[in-house]
Amino acid sequence: MVNAGGNVVGVVVEPAAAVETGVYEHHGPSPRLKSAGSGGRLMAELLDVFNVLTERMGEDVATSSSWSLLFRALKLALPALRDAGGGSSLARALIVAASLADLQMDAEVISVGIVRQALDVGAVNMADAVVQLGSGAAALLRESLAVKDAPSRVDVSDEEAASAVRKGCLSSYDIRAVIIELALKLDAMKHLDAVPKHQQRTTSLEVLKVYAPLAHTVGAGALSKEMEDLSFWRLYPQAYAKIDQWLSDQEVDCKNVLATSKEDLLRALATDEELSRTVDGADIKGRYKSRFSAMKKLVKDGRRPEDVHDILGMRVILHPRPGADGCMACIRTHEVIRAMWKEVPGRTKNYITQPKGDGYQSLHVAVDMSDPAPEGKKRPMMEIQIRTKDMNAAATFGHALYKGCLTDPDESQKLKAIMLAAAEVAAQHLRDEPAIGGGPTAAAGGAGNVDRAFRQLDKNGDGRISMEELTELMDDLGAGGQDAEELMRLLDDNNDGSLTSDEFALFQKRVELKAKLEDKDDEYKEILKEKLQTVDKTGLIHVYRKNLSDKLVTN
Repeated sequence: MVNAGGNVVGVVVEPAAAVETGVYEHHGPSPRLKSAGSGGRLMAELLDVFNVLTERMGEDVATSSSWSLLFRALKLALPALRDAGGGSSLARALIVAASLADLQMDAEVISVGIVRQALDVGAVNMADAVVQLGSGAAALLRESLAVKDAPSRVDVSDEEAASAVRKGCLSSYDIRAVIIELALKLDAMKHLDAVPKHQQRTTSLEVLKVYAPLAHTVGAGALSKEMEDLSFWRLYPQAYAKIDQWLSDQEVDCKNVLATSKEDLLRALATDEELSRTVDGADIKGRYKSRFSAMKKLVKDGRRPEDVHDILGMRVILHPRPGADGCMACIRTHEVIRAMWKEVPGRTKNYITQPKGDGYQSLHVAVDMSDPAPEGKKRPMMEIQIRTKDMNAAATFGHALYKGCLTDPDESQKLKAIMLAAAEVAAQHLRDEPAIGGGPTAAAGGAGNVDRAFRQLDKNGDGRISMEELTELMDDLGAGGQDAEELMRLLDDNNDGSLTSDEFALFQKRVELKAKLEDKDDEYKEILKEKLQTVDKTGLIHVYRKNLSDKLVTN
């Protein structure tokens, strides 16, 4: 909190990354966590989570082996985690799984991430994990445990030691194990209040020096920035509060300007006749500077606030048509931008016609986003980078290696080889299984949620879920035969003692409808909470409460 003199006193500002909702709320509908109860609730929970994760993984890695492994991992972890850590461990495991799915990881990585969380809290043991996951995923699980312990062997406050750990993680372990540990470490950073202060600082230092740069190196830039901000907040709370106040004062307005500018530029590029002849569309990404990045500019680089010119940023990525001149398309895009906004003199850098020594190509231009003088609102300038798709791919990989302190060309080629080798290992484990009975391959590509889940329960492949198969599922989920019987009576419309795919599909629709209604209820609750607030934030009651809070902190 800031007192009347402008000084930070007695309270730490929470970073934006720490107070945001979980990964599910950011990227899609959230699997609902239900208390243990009837067999129907347990199966609905399992299917809800399975559906969300399989949808997020994408069809390009859809195989029957993938869905089978993920289903087995969920059957092992969900019941074990339900009562662990006061119920929070299950929610945390699912957020880690969603984070891995959003990083385009395969079912083996996601399954190991879920089970690792259960293993870390003592909800399952390694022997059970090996049985359920199989040898390939079990080996990846052991690798992830080794990566977890790597920083504890050295003093990571020493930059050379931290660099050696980073390089060791990339060269000595399965790269997928590193990515699992990144997702788990980000989750751990969001829940450090439960551990002693010394451990909070130790973990934050490890994340800042080892895991955040590793996240950049493997291409998980968003994870890296969140790790950096959370570590910055824990390690240097007073400095964080100062930076946070500076950026927060203009953040809402600047983000609105970013969103509007992005849409305006997309329309301008789409309607430009000259550009439409050479490109097949464009992607535009906007970003507001992170707290840690701003701190580095102000403290390490010694800049004044007015000299930090990249608080606002946009990147235009063009998709040239086959045979078209991508460089000329970038130059034409620059002309379109100059017609829309006032260009800041001396800030344009053309690395397309004159690439950097490492081959980096991009056209950088800064534009003035302030409203017209004399009464217009003053805003930071916005830096816009213009590239083709190929230029961006090369630049992103190079920047990632730079952030991870891997600037040697031989090291970058080695890292590429490691990633390719990991993909080959995953492909061997996750190729489609032959169908039961020696029939055609049971490919999962294109299968809907109902079909994917139904296959996991119909173990003998006869097109029905028998009472024995349903009872086995209930046992795995921590329920019993009576729950299985009740669920069968509820879903078995034709009373033949088994469930057809149509009967199962009806149950799935009920699960999906309930989840949609709950999500909408949450949305309405937040809207009404704001609109029906009983205390006016500009009124005297709020002034009293704010003043009381300030005095309690300063006294």
